[in-house]
Amino acid sequence: MENSQKDKNLCPKCGSVLADVVTTKSGKQFQRCSTGTWNPDTRSVEGCDFIKWITPEPVQLDEKCPKCGSPLLEMVTRSGKKMKKCSTGKWNPETRTTDGCDYVEWAKAVVEELDETCPKCESKLVMMTTSTGKRLKKCSTNTWDREKKMAVGCDYVEWQKN
Repeated sequence: MENSQKDKNLCPKCGSVLADVVTTKSGKQFQRCSTGTWNPDTRSVEGCDFIKWITPEPVQLDEKCPKCGSPLLEMVTRSGKKMKKCSTGKWNPETRTTDGCDYVEWAKAVVEELDETCPKCESKLVMMTTSTGKRLKKCSTNTWDREKKMAVGCDYVEWQKN
């Protein structure tokens, strides 16, 4: 193995070998130092705390950009949000603007109506799947007020285990 390839598999903090890549429930991937372990009871890392987050490569879709007709890419941001963007759009760090086509479509949550009623207000419940894959049952009267920047309506929410 080449020296540069060997260095990529070593922890930059302590020099130990890096553990295998782990995928979280939300789809993010990371690699931690093999001498560090997560303790769920103390909610902290025991041993070396080095962690390397892995940004997934964009995936070319079989869809065309509605603005320019070029292929669309599906990407995941550093914070885990999914989006479709035009393959010709590139970020220019010098001008802090995009070059090429600027088409972007953010992934939205999927909402499906349920045949259940809210235990708090007896309105209908809906099942919501976020763009990162988390699922929750919530009251259909619960909405977001953009002006006040707060939730309004019934506050019933039940997060689902995957």
